[in-house]
Amino acid sequence: MSEARPLQEPVPSLRNLPGDQPAPGSQPPRRRRRFTVDALFADTSPRAVGTRELATAKEIRLDRIEPDPDQPRRSYDEERLEELAASIRLEGVLQPIAVRYDPGRDRYVIIHGERRWRAAQLAGLESIPAIVREVGDEQRLIQQLMENILREDLNALDRAAALRRLKRQMGDAPWERVAEAVGIKRSRLFQLLGTEKLPEPVQAEIRAGRLSEKQSRPLHGLPERAQAALAELIVEDGLEQREIERLARALRANPALAQEDVESLREQLRRMRATLAASQVRRGRLAEPAARPGPPQPVSAAGPAMAVLEQVRVLGETLTWLDAACLAGDERARLATELRGLAQQIRRTLRALED
Repeated sequence: MSEARPLQEPVPSLRNLPGDQPAPGSQPPRRRRRFTVDALFADTSPRAVGTRELATAKEIRLDRIEPDPDQPRRSYDEERLEELAASIRLEGVLQPIAVRYDPGRDRYVIIHGERRWRAAQLAGLESIPAIVREVGDEQRLIQQLMENILREDLNALDRAAALRRLKRQMGDAPWERVAEAVGIKRSRLFQLLGTEKLPEPVQAEIRAGRLSEKQSRPLHGLPERAQAALAELIVEDGLEQREIERLARALRANPALAQEDVESLREQLRRMRATLAASQVRRGRLAEPAARPGPPQPVSAAGPAMAVLEQVRVLGETLTWLDAACLAGDERARLATELRGLAQQIRRTLRALED
């Protein structure tokens, strides 16, 4: 008995129909390329090679942007702001600002670029290019500090306040970690923090940009009146760093000077500066190389005599400023020995002059 056959033959698969088999040696059929809507509008010109569009780049109306209340910078130079505004009127904003979106207030808060935003307002712009970022509070403050510290745009007091705020946000981390977070040396960090210990008149000069943090370093450790008087002299007379350091040393050697009022002390410092400058000039002349030999010239005692007289006057003023009570024991002994030797030389010279 033959085996029962199925009632219906299996239908061949549509993929395996005899007519659809590729001929031996022929290429398989290519799939149709699919395009997305974005691809249809993509820039395919040569200038687009190696670039990509940023979804976070926007042109934002100025009235939808507001400054960060925790921004380290607290002061802006109005003159430089006007100069930037004039440049923006001619060329536009060349560098986008960075902002974050605050959904609770429906505003964009500036991370960095507040100066450009202010200048754009002065220039009469309605909007400004911006990059929208999502950053945490700690990282945001670090970015703001990095932008200003590395560019030296922030005065020392604003930087010190921002560093203290960052320390709190980092859970009262050690200063070493704070310095590492913003990429500055520990010694530099403490130099910035030291400006907060200066009296308010000196801090005002630093905020105004008339006194630099470096110029203020010799002031540390001086009495408050001496700090204020020396700071005023630096601003008024444009003292060089070496002059500031010499005057600060003279004030430390004679603390009694600091008991005077600031105006009188400033004038005394001005006279001290002139005396020290004259002394430096004379030392330089004595150190100059001898002139080229020439015909014999008549020797005059007027030149050496005037130099000695000036040196005697400088020494007299220096001894007037000196407060022996402030000297350490070894310093007093050494100075006493030198002055005794000088006194003997003066007596010999006096005898020679009187003969």
